[in-house]
Amino acid sequence: MIENSPPACRIRTIKSADAEASANAECTPSLSAREEIEREVVDVFVRAARLVGLPPSLGEIFGLLYVSPEPLTMEQVRLRLDISLGSASQGLRQLRAFRAVRVQNVPGERKDHYVAEPSFRRLVSGFIEEEIRPHLESGEARLANMRSLLEKVSTEDEPFLRRKVDQLEKLHKTGDKVLPMLVGLIKI
Repeated sequence: MIENSPPACRIRTIKSADAEASANAECTPSLSAREEIEREVVDVFVRAARLVGLPPSLGEIFGLLYVSPEPLTMEQVRLRLDISLGSASQGLRQLRAFRAVRVQNVPGERKDHYVAEPSFRRLVSGFIEEEIRPHLESGEARLANMRSLLEKVSTEDEPFLRRKVDQLEKLHKTGDKVLPMLVGLIKI
C-alpha cells in the first residue's frame, strides 16, 4: 500500500548519476516492479515540470497521483514523496488550478482525496490558461507602453527600437493566434 513504503524507498527524483546509484543501492533490492514503474513515472513528470519551468515538486505530486490506482490524501502524498506539508499543500493547490488534479470523494472519509486528471488535453489547456494566457494578456499592456515610450526616444535610437518593438508585437500576435490552435490540436 502507498502509505506503508519503507522510508529509504519513498519516491524521490534523481538529481544526478551518483545520487541514482546510491538510491538504487538502497532501494532496488526491495522495490517491486510496480514501485520501479511508479518511480519512473514520477521522474517523467518531474522532467516535464522542469522543462516548462515549474517546480519539480509539482511533477512529483502529479506523477504519483497519475500512477496511483486509488485516490490519495495530502498526507499520503506528503509521506510517499517525503516532502513538507506546505509543499504538498501548495503543489496540490496549484495542480488543482491547472485542472491537473481534482478532489474525489471517498465514502466514509472526511479528508480530501486527490486523483490526477487522466486527460492530457485538460492538463495542457489548464496550464496554458493559468500560466501562459496571463503573460500574453500583460504583454498587450507592455507593448502599448513601449509604443508610447518610443515617442520619447532620441531620433538616433528610434528606428532600431521601433524594429524591436515591432518584432515583439508580431510575436505577441502570433502567440495569441497559435495558442488556441495548440490547445485544439492536443487530443491525447
